[in-house]
Amino acid sequence: MKFQAYLDEAGIPYRLSHHGAAYTAQDLAALEHIPGRRVIKSVIVRADGELMLCALPASHRVDLGELRDQLQAQDVRLVDEAKLVDLFPDCELGAEPPVGKLYGLTTLMDESLIADDRVTFAAGSHDAAVTMRLSDYRRLAQPEVAHFGRHV
Repeated sequence: MKFQAYLDEAGIPYRLSHHGAAYTAQDLAALEHIPGRRVIKSVIVRADGELMLCALPASHRVDLGELRDQLQAQDVRLVDEAKLVDLFPDCELGAEPPVGKLYGLTTLMDESLIADDRVTFAAGSHDAAVTMRLSDYRRLAQPEVAHFGRHV
C-alpha cells in the first residue's frame, strides 16, 4: 500500500490496527474505542477550481460557508465521489488517509484537531487504521490550519 510505504519512508512512528469494516469515521471511532474528535476524516473540496483535502474530526462536518470565508474563495463545493476514485487510486472509496500531499493536494486541518495529542485515521482501506501523535501527523501532512469544522 502506497500510504504505509510513505509512512515508513518518512520515519514516522505509528501503530497500524486492523478491525472490522468501518465505512464512516464515526464507525472507526467506535471500533477503535476512542472519541470521534480523535479520528480524522478526509473531505475533498474544490475551492475556486483547486482540489483540497480537508482533515477534520469524525464528530464534525465541513461548514462550506466558513471554509469559503477562510480561503477567501468565490466557490467552494464538495467533490463528487466518482472523482475520488481517480484522485486516490490506491485507496478504497471513503478510506482516504488525510495526507493530501501524497496525492498532490493541499491539506487543510481544522483547528479543533489540535485539542488531542494522538489521532487515528483510515489507512486507505475500511479495515485498517493508523494511530500517531498529532505532532507527527502535522509533520507528515504539513497542513494549513483553519477553522471550518462544525460539531455535528
